[in-house]
Formats: sequence, C-alpha cells, structure tokens
Amino acid sequence: MSETIRVSASAETSTSSARLSESYAPTPEIASLWDGVHESLRLEFGEAAFRSWLKPLVLQAYYHGTLEVSVPTRFMRDWIHNHYAARILEICVAANPDIRRLEIVVVQNAIPSEEPTPAIRERAAKANQNHDDAALLELSSPLDPRFTFETFVVGKPNALAHAAARRVVESAAVPFNPLFLYGGVGLGKTHLMHAIAWAMRAHWPEKRVMVLSAEKFMYQFVRALRAKDTFSFKEMFRSVDVLLMDDIQFISGKESTQEEFFHTFNALVDQNKQIIISSDRQPSDLAGIEDRLRSRLSWGLVADIQPSSYDLRLGILKARRTQLGVHVPDSVLEFLALKVTSNIRELEGALTRIVAHADVVSTPVTLETTQDVLQDLLRAHDRRITIDEIQRKVAEHYNLRVSDMHSARRARNVARPRQVAMFLSKQLTARSLPEIGRKFGGRDHTTVMHAVRKIEELLETDVQIAQDVDIVRRALTG
Repeated sequence: MSETIRVSASAETSTSSARLSESYAPTPEIASLWDGVHESLRLEFGEAAFRSWLKPLVLQAYYHGTLEVSVPTRFMRDWIHNHYAARILEICVAANPDIRRLEIVVVQNAIPSEEPTPAIRERAAKANQNHDDAALLELSSPLDPRFTFETFVVGKPNALAHAAARRVVESAAVPFNPLFLYGGVGLGKTHLMHAIAWAMRAHWPEKRVMVLSAEKFMYQFVRALRAKDTFSFKEMFRSVDVLLMDDIQFISGKESTQEEFFHTFNALVDQNKQIIISSDRQPSDLAGIEDRLRSRLSWGLVADIQPSSYDLRLGILKARRTQLGVHVPDSVLEFLALKVTSNIRELEGALTRIVAHADVVSTPVTLETTQDVLQDLLRAHDRRITIDEIQRKVAEHYNLRVSDMHSARRARNVARPRQVAMFLSKQLTARSLPEIGRKFGGRDHTTVMHAVRKIEELLETDVQIAQDVDIVRRALTG
C-alpha cells in the first residue's frame, strides 16, 4: 500500500496531469541517463549533501517528457524541490532535450518486493537519520566553540544554573522538564545553552539536539504557514531529543507562535524529551505569554543567573587571561573587575581590547595603559546609570528580588519600591516613559507617570521614603 504525493519542476509552462508511475516504467536508456545524472549530482554538490538529500532519489517513471523520481518523506521532497530540483532538471535536459519536467513524488509505506535483511535495514535507518540530521542542522543555530562547560566560570550568582545544566547532560533520564534559565543581558545564559548542546552531542551522540532562538522558531513557523506545509515543521521539531530555545520572551504577544510552541512543548514532554529554555525573566513575569504556557514553563526547574559579583568577574578575567595566553598583571584585572560591572560580554571585551592594544604597539599591559586605552569606556561607566542597575539597587535596599521589579504583584511592600525604582529611572536616565515601562514588566507609560508623581508627593510628606530615595540615589551615583 503506498501513498503518492507529487510536486514538480518544469522546463516549460505545461500543466499536464500527473501519471501513475506504474504505467510508464523507464526504458533502459532513461535508467542509464538517470544513473549518469545521479553521479553528476554527487560531483557537483559534494558527498555530504548527496548522501543527505540526493542519494535517496529513486527513478520511478518516464512519460511524455516527464521524469518522475521518488523520495521517502514529505520533508525531503519539499527540501529537494526548493533547493535542488531546478538544477536536477537542467542536468536532465542537457542529457536529453526531450525531458521537459521533473516530478518528485513521495512514496510512503511502500511494500518491498522481498524482506530486507538486517544489514539493509541498518543502512536505511542510517540514511534516514543522515537526511533528518542534515535538515536539523540546517535549522539549528551554529554553536560557539568558545561556549563550553570548561570555559564557564562558576560563582555564587550562577552556581544553581550551572549545576542544573550539568545535571541535564549527565543524567540518562530527564531530571526536570523544562530547565528554565533566566537572567539579564550578558550574564551567561547563552554560554550555558551552548555548553549543554556541546556536551549533549559529545556524551549522547545518538540524540538529536536542536538549538535555536525563539525568533528563529517563529520565523520557521510563519514560513511553514505561508508555504501551507506545517506538517513538515511539526514533524521536524517534534522529532528532536533535546530542544534548546533561547530568548523565549521574543514570542510575547505572538499568539499563533505560542499556540504552536505550546503543542510542541507538550509533544516533547509526553515523549520524555528534554527541553531547555532561556529568558531575561522568570516564567511568572513573562508579559504577553498565555497563562497555560507560562504554567508549563514553570513545571521543571527554574534557575536564575544573578548579576555578577566582583569575585566572579575577577575569576572570569583570570580564566580569559589563561585562554589568551598573555601576561596581564593581577592589578589590571582587579581594576577591570571593579570598574566594568554592566555585563560579562563588556568585561571580556575590555580585556581583549587592552591586550590587542599592547600587541599592536608592543608595550606591556599596565594599569596606566589600561586607564588610557579604556578611558571612553570608563567614562561611560562613571556617568551611565542603567534601569537594570537601578532595579538591582532598589531591590537590594528593600530586601526584594530583582524579579519583583517586573512582576505583577501589587502588595504594598513590592509596589512602593517598584515606584521608587521607576522614579529614579526617570530622574537618573534619559529613557522615555514607555521605555521605562517596558523594563518594568511591559507596563504602560501612564503607570510610570503615576509612579513618578506619587513618589514626588511622598518625598514632601514621608520622611522614610525621602531617606530611602536618597540612600539609593547616592549608592547609584556614588
């Protein structure tokens, strides 16, 4: 029993109806021609692409200028049609000008003429895995070779997230699903995600690992909708063993994408497949995400990565110095760890910059040259106060979590400090009211305006609020 699905490429505008391949068996001449075309494809596209996509093509029929070939899956049919069909037809026409069309059909559940041997079954399974893995790698984001567990410096702010990531890799069974990593920009979320993927591929080579951003997931889904082929999309994403999705907050407000991810999530969990997700905030604070999806994102382990401490920043700089194989005095590293506090990326960038300068001008790295080379960066840090920093300082002063600044909680002990943070954000940064609102859980600008006015009123009547605002302001500008 076989199901035949057709898609064609044509050298002319003819739209003649498709024929059943059984009625038009290829002649020996056409079979010989196809063998030559197959070999030409191998030479032109290379062994890897040939094995993954073109080798499974099987000649089925030839009728009225139409060459019909088959593939085993819809996904393969669509991929070949979009990427190779036009070139295949050109080669066929060059070999025989009578050929005007190329039909690619999907033959599913075909009964072989004889029972295949175990060796044949094994080769078929490997061929199928090869083409599936090639498609998966095409969709996956490339892994950064620098982002491994070996290069990840562990400290108190990221210890839980690191331990959870290690547990996911080392466990034969799924320890928690999903693993949800969250934290601010440049704190190491992407590093951990890539480290998990590298380690998974090394320790469990039989597992199919996909790494991509939520933005790319949405792009691929919209593309599948436009092509009216969501089946292949679902088949690909739900066939992976480990799915790592970065920046899940990107699908906020994207209802159709959330709907598809919700079903993909459920399908993978039902199959006991591992899901790892990262975000800039915890699930309960993701604005614009459906409640049912937020609930599922909280099912497993939610691990936060806190802003880096001085000790962690210094440890990262020492590790980076070792990787670069250069001499940088400890005093310089200590100076950088104290001055560059915004995020790890900028910290490492500062070290790279002073090392490159020393190499170009052939001078040693000293504290004096560091201050000279980085004077623009250091001035910026001296005068620049960010909303994230304000939120951290306010949360620290009131003994709250930074996530409380973004949350929907309205309890007075949370709402008032949040208003203080909004007030200081308006006073100490150049951000607009809508920009400030977005940094506080996607709130409207009118909410920020109300908070600013409220704190301005309290500054004149409430001594405690006035003291709190003064303490935090001095800590920020100090």
